[in-house]
Amino acid sequence: MIYPSIDKLLTKVGSKYLLVNLVSKRAKEMHEKEYYQMKENEYVSSKDIGRALEEIAKDLIHIKEN
Repeated sequence: MIYPSIDKLLTKVGSKYLLVNLVSKRAKEMHEKEYYQMKENEYVSSKDIGRALEEIAKDLIHIKEN
């Protein structure tokens, strides 16, 4: 089973399109600045995209709506 599940992520983010944009921006930020919101050993994934998904699932990333 893939962690975190797409169903759980879509309850936090309105659409798949928004989820992809949010994850790509966060993963790029992680790669460039090497800033992570959780400790290294708390992540299940070893890649930045998976880590960004985990941060969304744990409500560490919020969407600012206009």
